[in-house]
Amino acid sequence: MKRTLSLPGRRTLSLGERPLVMGIVNLTPDSFFPDSRSPEPARAVERALALQEEGAEILDFGAESTRPGSAPVDPKEEIRRLIPTLKAFRARSGAVVSVDTRKAEVARAALDEGADIVNDIAALSDPGMAALVARTGAGLVLMHMLGEPSTMQESPVYDDCPAQVAEYLRAVAARALAAGVSKDSIILDPGIGFGKTLEHNLDLLKRLYLIVECGYPVLVGLSRKRFIGQISGKPVEKRLAGSLGAACAAWLGGADIIRVHDVAQTKDALALFTACLPEKTQSERAVRAIDEF
Repeated sequence: MKRTLSLPGRRTLSLGERPLVMGIVNLTPDSFFPDSRSPEPARAVERALALQEEGAEILDFGAESTRPGSAPVDPKEEIRRLIPTLKAFRARSGAVVSVDTRKAEVARAALDEGADIVNDIAALSDPGMAALVARTGAGLVLMHMLGEPSTMQESPVYDDCPAQVAEYLRAVAARALAAGVSKDSIILDPGIGFGKTLEHNLDLLKRLYLIVECGYPVLVGLSRKRFIGQISGKPVEKRLAGSLGAACAAWLGGADIIRVHDVAQTKDALALFTACLPEKTQSERAVRAIDEF
């Protein structure tokens, strides 16, 4: 389904006709994939520019690791890590920029420096986030997470993971709308790996249509995550092939945006996968496509 995502300054982003790739720029010393870490601003800017050159439609800057077992970062430290890089990047690029934060204070600082999207993994847990997004017209990613990063992988339990995640995301999107956020600004993320077992993650990907049916664009972040290693038996540095396979499955299931570490390889894989699909499957890739492919 073709959609237009509203961004600040009357900018827009077209979704649905082809998979868009969000490139990860980690400004942290402890993100789970060591090769993605760029804590120094100069190095981070060069990485972001390289990902843009590889074809990333969105650059996602994050200054707090939320890997399983991670501790929270103070907002002032997060801002200290983030803002110099955003300033330097904005001086060299007009690309669509997302900031990966769950804190309204950090989001405000990033939006002041030209960020376009708030990638909120805690889905409005900060009471000031919805009003900030509504006031600035920023895009808003609302992600499902069970618990906190420090404890989320300690025996997560669901009766029906995809159905419960969809119900949660509908409810939090309704909260955003009630606070004045435009429907055209909202993206939903099922939160692969955030309080989910291997079985939960696979079930979410197999039944991603439940998230699609909520009526908003869908973002999926699965690049090099633990569930890929559980299936392939590979450590994080050798999970590229598994990540590409999972990205293609997510696109077929109805995702609009794929968040990745490896932009060029993902763009190639998705381009070839999409080109090889039967025409009927391409036009019905959400819901019926899964059964008919």
